[in-house]
Amino acid sequence: MMEGGYRADRVAMPRAPFPMSPIGPRDLWCDDPGDVAYNHKVCAPFESSHERLRRADGLYDIFIVTDWNWPGAEPGKGSAIFIHCWRGPRKPTAGCLAFRPDHLRLILAHWTPRSRVIVRA
Repeated sequence: MMEGGYRADRVAMPRAPFPMSPIGPRDLWCDDPGDVAYNHKVCAPFESSHERLRRADGLYDIFIVTDWNWPGAEPGKGSAIFIHCWRGPRKPTAGCLAFRPDHLRLILAHWTPRSRVIVRA
């Protein structure tokens, strides 16, 4: 199961074989393992720890939520891994995968039910 989001005020909806939802100013992602909404999209106002999905820097202008500890999130198994837009060459993420926006669109356009993201420890 995959899904993603995009900033409709900045970019056109990407072609993808799974749901891509427009994100708004109140859309957040709960990153508090003690909350029942852990590793899920929530809406502001939200008191537990969270990350804004609608960012000024463009990292989440297009993003995919992988199935890493999602949607059946278990505390202690790690936060969800997103595939999103990059900051630039050799710029690290906080545990996600990042690509140039045009490459991310290409990945989405060619994604199939057999496509996989493999994370090796």
